[in-house]
Amino acid sequence: MKHVLKITLLSAAASFMALSAHAADWTVGANIGNVPWEFEDADGKVTGFEVDLVEEIADRMGKTVEFVNTPFNGLFPAVQSGRIDMAVSSITITDKRLESVSFAQPYYDSDQSLSSATSSGVEGLSDMKGKIVGVDTGSTGDMWSEANKDEYGFSDIRRYEGLAPAMLDLQAGRIDGYISDIPAVLYYVKDKPALHVVERIPTGEKYSIMFDKGAPLASEVNDVISTLKEDGTLAEIYENWFGAAPEAGTSTVEVLDMPTAK
Repeated sequence: MKHVLKITLLSAAASFMALSAHAADWTVGANIGNVPWEFEDADGKVTGFEVDLVEEIADRMGKTVEFVNTPFNGLFPAVQSGRIDMAVSSITITDKRLESVSFAQPYYDSDQSLSSATSSGVEGLSDMKGKIVGVDTGSTGDMWSEANKDEYGFSDIRRYEGLAPAMLDLQAGRIDGYISDIPAVLYYVKDKPALHVVERIPTGEKYSIMFDKGAPLASEVNDVISTLKEDGTLAEIYENWFGAAPEAGTSTVEVLDMPTAK
């Protein structure tokens, strides 16, 4: 019996060591389903613009990566507690967020947008008075909608964990409009004639990778992003996902300083 127990313990230890040996160097939180940034392809593989970017950074630094599916609002406490090393999901840099987390330099310029069902008659924010708007919980679209609900007369703001469930409710008529990052929505609706983007909402947002406040890894990753901009790799990733070269002067091509709280 002692021999059996010893063999069992040795086998368990060997299994643990094998798992440890294959553990990734970096754990990256991401709201999987956030097209085209991070989502599962037809084979169930996690792919997307930010997936390609993080994997390229990891390769340049000799690291391996594991993506962990995390609701958008859960990314912030996850990096702060150390459960993940970094987070992506088209995360906008804001002064408020910089009080508690760090960001590498931005790599994408964006705005918000209003989308609607093509049969709804909603053609812009002026048509949303007395109507229900959907947003992603904790997103900049959520913040913008809350700040502007009185001006546009939204009857209610409904919050979702990701784009896909919000779009299903939009198409079903359970909400009248959806406010979210314009690149993700444009990518989502391009082959869905029942849905369309009706208005760009200028917010001047910039996306980046998020880290715990003051994490040394943030500046290390920032330096690699500079290299990817300088050698054109980031522009190639952009063109692969959006079908066109990034515009001159945008944060996809310009080397920028790491953001700091004002």
